[in-house]
Amino acid sequence: MRTQVAIIGAGPAGLTLGRLLEGAGIDAVIIEQRSAEYVLGRIRAGVLEQSSVDLLRQMGVNQRMDAEGIFHDGIELSFDGEMLRVNFNELIARRVMVYGQTEVTRDLMDARTASGAKSIYEAGDVHIHDFDGETPRVTFTKDGQTHQIECDFIAGCDGFHGVSRASVPPSAISLFERVYPFGWLGVLVDQPPVAEELIYAHHKRGFALCSMRSLTRSRYYVQVDSTEKAENWSDDRFWDELRARLNPDIAESLKTGPSIEKSIAPLRSFVAEPLRFGRLFLTGDAAHIVPPTGAKGLNMAIHDVMELATALQEFYGERSDAGINAYSGNVLENTWRTERFSWWMTQLLHTFPDSGDFGRRIQRADFDYLAASRIARQSLAENYTGFRA
Repeated sequence: MRTQVAIIGAGPAGLTLGRLLEGAGIDAVIIEQRSAEYVLGRIRAGVLEQSSVDLLRQMGVNQRMDAEGIFHDGIELSFDGEMLRVNFNELIARRVMVYGQTEVTRDLMDARTASGAKSIYEAGDVHIHDFDGETPRVTFTKDGQTHQIECDFIAGCDGFHGVSRASVPPSAISLFERVYPFGWLGVLVDQPPVAEELIYAHHKRGFALCSMRSLTRSRYYVQVDSTEKAENWSDDRFWDELRARLNPDIAESLKTGPSIEKSIAPLRSFVAEPLRFGRLFLTGDAAHIVPPTGAKGLNMAIHDVMELATALQEFYGERSDAGINAYSGNVLENTWRTERFSWWMTQLLHTFPDSGDFGRRIQRADFDYLAASRIARQSLAENYTGFRA
């Protein structure tokens, strides 16, 4: 098989890139190791920056999003029960939308199927070859046969554990990582959200988050030790712990029920440098990971592939290498800025085993500064809604 761009991974990064290239008349094939059902079964967050919403509309995959997505003008912060609202709309005239990553993925999948663009699911033994030359290749097995795709470029959109970054020689790449000593225990429940906007709560017992997927389905999290197991947490234990970390009035109005999904997500900050290796480009979770505290992972992936799609359009349309040469530097500039914000949100809202009383007093001072300073709240709002230089 021959194509212009081979895209490894059918998550939102790969599907968004495929849609953008399709719209530009650039041929691309998506190769995914898992089944489509498995990809859609991943439970992920879904806070979209306005730029992400605008892009999905531009690509024509906005019908369900516009009908079901929920615009939020701000967030609520809580410190030991004391509440502070950060009003994005009033501070900087921007807002975000709550629309699940699973739903974004489904919309992109449906659009790709409807257009007839080629996606290969359940591809086994995926390997990439010769990306340091002008004729890179992807090989894989499917239905007992070995297949090969020749291409001009390879886009590695296959996540943190994918084959793309693993194919880069260790001497050619630098990895920067911080693994946090805790995770988020998340519960999905078919109950209305406890509040109209997300609540980020710091408490001496640990962090908590009240989030949502729709007006009838809620997602709640509590910080747990990295060694914890989800099966050790009954629904009753989870709800009791969540209530203990929330403002008493919020806790009183919480509607609980049997969990329909329960899992623990570890937290890490991670960046790979550079992000281009000859004809191979890394995007999304293959290139970087952020703690979910700042609601940035999906938006960073969308930003990456927008940058890559523009570079490839320039290459094919203008025969210019300028965009692909600038790709890594441009994406890393946004990546480190976003990593800093996600790290800061994580530092502010979680309890750290070794920080002690001094660390909590610093966190309290940070919270009080946000409450007292409009400029500080503007900075948070600018970063949360998606700062672009």
